[in-house]
Amino acid sequence: MQSTATTAHDVAAAQAFVTSRAPRLSMSEMTTYRWSFLEDVSSYPSAGLSAVGIWRQKLEEFGEERGIELLRESQLEVSSLSHAGGFTGSDGLSFREAMDDALDQVAIAGALQAETLVVISGARAGHTGNHARRLLRDALTELGDAAAECRLQIAVQPLHAQLGNRWSFLHSIEPTLEVLDRCDHPHVGMAFDVSQFWREADLCRKISLAAPWIRLVQISDCRGTTRSDGNDHCLPGRGMIPLVDILATLQQAGYPGYYEVQIQSDECWRADYPTLIKECHDALLPLWTLAQRSPMGSVSAGNHPAGGANVASLQPTSSSGNTCVPGATPSV
Repeated sequence: MQSTATTAHDVAAAQAFVTSRAPRLSMSEMTTYRWSFLEDVSSYPSAGLSAVGIWRQKLEEFGEERGIELLRESQLEVSSLSHAGGFTGSDGLSFREAMDDALDQVAIAGALQAETLVVISGARAGHTGNHARRLLRDALTELGDAAAECRLQIAVQPLHAQLGNRWSFLHSIEPTLEVLDRCDHPHVGMAFDVSQFWREADLCRKISLAAPWIRLVQISDCRGTTRSDGNDHCLPGRGMIPLVDILATLQQAGYPGYYEVQIQSDECWRADYPTLIKECHDALLPLWTLAQRSPMGSVSAGNHPAGGANVASLQPTSSSGNTCVPGATPSV
């Protein structure tokens, strides 16, 4: 029979292991929708958070200069600033107007000492696919050059067509990687929102290939309802997304960046936010521990790229389904 002393030692060792390899967690201000910027920055540290994903609208309402100073005083790190974009003119701006706005956001993100600035391409807006991609590549190259001056990463955000067709012409992982491969800028990558693409076939293989370009991972879960606005999120581990497999794949690929909790849900938005933040934290750590123990063989063995991603190898191994959860049926 195992002794009590040994059991206690094993538990302590396991806790130390998890702590030493804990993820870099952040909370998007979108999750605490009803709180103001001041409430977010004042309350996150007392809730145990060390980083925040800034929602541009809240920062602008509070005042950018005041917000930058408040963040410095709070000692919160900034995982991201969201967002800039609309380079195709779908937002009513010319390319140059959209670029000038995005360059302003690069400067603000730099002043915030943010790790990433999230950008969204804009809808196709009547352009040919080639022209829309060329506009985006031109934008990303210019933004990447500006970002390099303030140690910032640009993270282009693809959006699932059902949820983001009016905002982006990038609707899946593969075309996003093709744009990034052609852009080939060290300060340009992508934001990976698990709620947008968990239904993609061969998901974990694609994540392995995309890993060199992933600058931010946005974490949530969803129940698989059919809401067109995407507001069907729930706490991590309470929905249908195979988060353990996704986290295991990211760990195996060596992703070093932030995991930013971004939940869009009427139910969560009505919740008590200190309780919600604690529940998110408590839900994520067991998933992280399970991901560390994952053998990986069933999700990405043999698919991890050696020396970087190869976009040409992103060919589906099956016509449907998700390698993370064999036999899963898309419900959204």
